[in-house]
Amino acid sequence: MSSQGSIEAKDAFAQLSSIVLGDEPLPAILERLVRIARQVLLPLDVQASITLLSGDDATTVASTDDLALALDERQYDDERGPCLDAAAAGEPVLIADMCQEARWPRFASSATAAGVLSSLSMPLPIQRQVTGALNFYAVVPNAFSDETIELAEMFATHAAVAVGNAHLYETTAARAEQMKQAMATRAAIEQAKGIIMRDRGCTADEAFDELALMSQQSHTKLRDVAQKLVDEVSRGSRGPHRGTTP
Repeated sequence: MSSQGSIEAKDAFAQLSSIVLGDEPLPAILERLVRIARQVLLPLDVQASITLLSGDDATTVASTDDLALALDERQYDDERGPCLDAAAAGEPVLIADMCQEARWPRFASSATAAGVLSSLSMPLPIQRQVTGALNFYAVVPNAFSDETIELAEMFATHAAVAVGNAHLYETTAARAEQMKQAMATRAAIEQAKGIIMRDRGCTADEAFDELALMSQQSHTKLRDVAQKLVDEVSRGSRGPHRGTTP
């Protein structure tokens, strides 16, 4: 089957289920999702995008072309639009005919000027703090039949699980890396304090103050000053600490 051809819903769901977290970064996974979403609705010619909404921040994390991205960003600029409402309210939002759309006239005018005459945004309930929408843009009015909307809703439900799992994995990995870095920073500082305490016969607080002074004088991060001192002692290239500059 060509990657450009339509695919059955069951095949799309199988592709979603085959996503292995950690094999690809989150942006690559999301790009796969929008491509699959577009294929699911073929032969209807649509472009697709995924909006993630966290607090007041909305971002298009994947899109099948620049047009879908531009229409998403038009809504972000206005802080109003179908994809934002779908993400925030958790309800599908259909614009059957942009020329007749009165709820978001600025967005509808921009879409019409770009040649997009109907749209569909399906909610993606991802996490409590993060929601999203799967957006479809079509170049003809009344493009989305009841059957198409039902298919899009079914796909969005499955996609939400994949997006949620990928987002959680990415967030957890980032937090783990931050914790690892924090522990490394603390370890370096504690080792450097120990070196200064040994060399000067001072207290832990006095040793920390000495490190802070060295950091200020050299315009270098405290962790880097501490790590440099530890490295020098480990290499045996530094004698007993006497001064206030690394």
